[in-house]
Amino acid sequence: MTFKAPSVTLPDLYEASIVELQDGLVKGHFTSVQLVKAYFNRIEEVNLKGPALHAVIETNPMALSQAAALDNERKDKGGRGPLHGIPLLLKDNIATLHEEGMNTTAGSYALLGSVVPRDAFAAAKLREAGAIFIGKANLSEWSGMRGEWGHLKGKVPNGLSERGGQTFSPYYPNAHPSSSSSGSGVATAIGLAAGSLGSETHGSIVYPSSRNNVVGIKPTIGLVSRSGVIPISSHQDTVGPMCRSVTDAALMLNFMAGPDPRDEVTLHQPGVVPDYMKALDKNALKGTRLGVPRSFICNSKTIEEVFNSSLDVFRALGAEIIDPADFPDTEELLTSKAEKRVLDVDFKVDLNKYLSELIDVPTGVKTLTALIEYNKKRADLNLPPPFYEDQSQFIQSEAAQVDDAYFSALAEDFDLGRTRGIDATLAQFNLDAIIIPTEGNAPGLAAIAGYPLISVPLGFQPDDVKLLPRTPSPIYTQAPGLPFGIAFMGTAYSEFKLISYAYAFEQATHVRLKRRAYDSAIPRTQLTNVMSQL
Repeated sequence: MTFKAPSVTLPDLYEASIVELQDGLVKGHFTSVQLVKAYFNRIEEVNLKGPALHAVIETNPMALSQAAALDNERKDKGGRGPLHGIPLLLKDNIATLHEEGMNTTAGSYALLGSVVPRDAFAAAKLREAGAIFIGKANLSEWSGMRGEWGHLKGKVPNGLSERGGQTFSPYYPNAHPSSSSSGSGVATAIGLAAGSLGSETHGSIVYPSSRNNVVGIKPTIGLVSRSGVIPISSHQDTVGPMCRSVTDAALMLNFMAGPDPRDEVTLHQPGVVPDYMKALDKNALKGTRLGVPRSFICNSKTIEEVFNSSLDVFRALGAEIIDPADFPDTEELLTSKAEKRVLDVDFKVDLNKYLSELIDVPTGVKTLTALIEYNKKRADLNLPPPFYEDQSQFIQSEAAQVDDAYFSALAEDFDLGRTRGIDATLAQFNLDAIIIPTEGNAPGLAAIAGYPLISVPLGFQPDDVKLLPRTPSPIYTQAPGLPFGIAFMGTAYSEFKLISYAYAFEQATHVRLKRRAYDSAIPRTQLTNVMSQL
């Protein structure tokens, strides 16, 4: 049977929104099967071939049959809603049904073939809404917790896993994709899916969203369940959407949020989860007070200059800018070691719990201790040299104990991040929210507090910026055209307000549209190509 492209303008999959795609599905301009085929072809073009971005670890062998079933359901019963038949990618630490044929491994062969008991709660909610998971996105192996932790200090680069290889940003060849949800950010940036899910402990949604010119929402700890997600820390982990627009991210968050008996912190949500789509107000910034914590802005001339220019945009949209609005505990936040101690302990405790609940692990890796030994025995088959030797964070976590120092560190995090940090700053300056460049300290502040953070595209490095390092090892950390974002920060469960401010800024600036990925990183397949095939 030959399909002819309808006499309508089909959405460009590089930029197509979930709303646009759903509209086309509802009107019968194309089917979910055709949409999945198109995304599969786009992945095939750039993931391992061409620029070899290594954004996707594996694709779903049942995606086409699931798409066909959802197409038939739409014909017979009507659509389930705005996510019916929409193809998404999930970070490879978010569990999906074993019988579906995809793995959940955190990028490690240690969990290849492991049998999870069920979908992760967030995945189950999206699946119930009609979403199709077309694959698993690459990530920093074990979400960056294998080698020395934090800001590229260790040997293992962000975006590198033994199963998926090294993820690269699509904005410059061999460029750093930034932080552990790198595959989700890269794939979303160039339209390998309609949207994606990432996870964040300390920057892992917002950093790659910033670096890859997309929108990322890191929710309050407790808004979205973490059950079924390979963990780092029960005190800092969260799951959130990474999309090409604030609208799409808000839409996905609507379906992900809610209480889950398997994640006790979600049972303490304040009231009914709001409809975040109602936050999409272009005039939301009128009359607001936004604070700029100058002391936390890192030393990047271009980013600071573009950020400073953006303050006039906020003023034009009716906001009052309080600058500086520095945290009263700034110096303590910049020097505290409490977060590291908490994560050392939490990783061992929470990972051991996750592994113990797996139905089967063919490699026998059911504890952190066993994982360390597994990697030692197959070091030459593991990460490429010189990275395979680094298990320093694993070893530190294995030695860490739940003791008085751990509880003191946890209390220090909450005191510095919440009481004397974000909440104190909001109160002292009578602020509605805090704005700051995403690159730098913003994610750490929200991380230890467990508070929400939204990153929206802000700008791009100039074409004459120096390449750093001069030879990638294996990635450039600075390069021409690399994107960066602006972060919106608030108190617990302030997502509705932050989404409204982020949306108003996005609609006034449309930064994402000002620069596309480099040419060979842009897939060429469109719906018309699929629809014209036999």
